[in-house]
Amino acid sequence: MSGKSPIKIAPSILASDFAKLGAEVRAISDAGADYIHVDVMDGHFVPNITIGPDVVKALRPHSEKTFDVHLMISPVDLYIEAFAKAGADIISFHPEAGPHPHRTIQAIRAAGAKPGLALNPGTPVEMLWPLLGDIDLVLVMSVNPGFGGQSFIESQLKKIEIIRKRIDQENPGIDLEVDGGINFETAPRAIAAGANVLVAGTATFKGGEAAYARNIATLRGAA
Repeated sequence: MSGKSPIKIAPSILASDFAKLGAEVRAISDAGADYIHVDVMDGHFVPNITIGPDVVKALRPHSEKTFDVHLMISPVDLYIEAFAKAGADIISFHPEAGPHPHRTIQAIRAAGAKPGLALNPGTPVEMLWPLLGDIDLVLVMSVNPGFGGQSFIESQLKKIEIIRKRIDQENPGIDLEVDGGINFETAPRAIAAGANVLVAGTATFKGGEAAYARNIATLRGAA
């Protein structure tokens, strides 16, 4: 990887025990997570329904780590302020989720959060280029969004490589995050391609609380 950012681990709470969500967030924070990744799905933009701003607000006191909120919802603009007020530090959205992605980026920053742009496996990298100077994070989906536990889509490694080169040229401070099918086998390949933030659900929460620190350390050491 040509970028110099350290590897960050962002456990996806989608894979946690929802019956004790606050305790799970505390546990992964204590185990060394860098970001808390929150997958927000509306049953419309993606075929699943997860959580809303009230849950983010309830979880916020359980961790001081960065809340990395991925909005898989459409329309997106109506909910930006609510998620920012609830405690989201980073808000990522999909360019397909509204007619004016640049306006959405402005709204996220105005609400006090850092904007991120998420690319589905079928979304071309060209969607990103006009906006690269205005965002803090690029999220490459290495599965089709909607459900956890899916298999890594190999073609996304090339996309990560292309985006890494462009980031290094234009906006080196951007985090390049990959989400979907990240485990102990795919993590080294995603890092080699240029990612510096790994979203890992199943790979983090596998084995229960006693395994969280080991799982996170293994993922972080994948480089």
